Amino acid sequence: MSAEELYVKLADAVVDMDEAEAVKLSNQAVEEKVEAYDAIDKGLAKGMERAGKLFEEEEYFVPELIICSDAMNAGIAILKPHLKQGETAIRHRGVIGVIEGDTHDIGKNLVKIMLESSGFDILDLGRDVPPQTFVDKAIEYNADLILLSSLMTTTMDAMADVVKILEKQGVRNQFKVAVGGGPISKAFADRIGADGYGKNATEAVRLAQSLVSANQGLVK
Repeated sequence: MSAEELYVKLADAVVDMDEAEAVKLSNQAVEEKVEAYDAIDKGLAKGMERAGKLFEEEEYFVPELIICSDAMNAGIAILKPHLKQGETAIRHRGVIGVIEGDTHDIGKNLVKIMLESSGFDILDLGRDVPPQTFVDKAIEYNADLILLSSLMTTTMDAMADVVKILEKQGVRNQFKVAVGGGPISKAFADRIGADGYGKNATEAVRLAQSLVSANQGLVK
């Protein structure tokens, strides 16, 4: 089997939610000395990208996407130790969580999965997270992005508090802030001084990619 054929089969294994096949093919890539980076980028990641499109087209739903992600991550676990030095240093970092007062985390979990599948390192802070914790963890994790989620109008103001704390501590220019969730709108994001708003998980990934592209000149 050529390397190109192997990439296609790796992608198919992810889309087909076949973790055992993803593991088998990843081991085969290692045995045949296929570049681990290419096997991830052209194989496993491509499969997750296809799964994301199926989600966008409402052919796949959250459970399918989670199983696809499991297959991809199982393959990555085998290939990652074989990456050449430097090939692991390209990932951007973000912290994500549901703002204080809210415990609805399905949307947040989906965004996390899709961001990780798109090459981001994401620190998940969980649910009911105080604004100060977002700032402290973003600094500690050396994040590029702070991603805030809320499904309740009563907790939206706490998102603004995150931006205010960043400004008060003099670190606002170190991070891009993105917000999302049922009651959130672009107008709200603009009003609190966030850098962007994602209507759904797919848009959140596009937004994150756009923000980190513009992030290169930020102070760190």
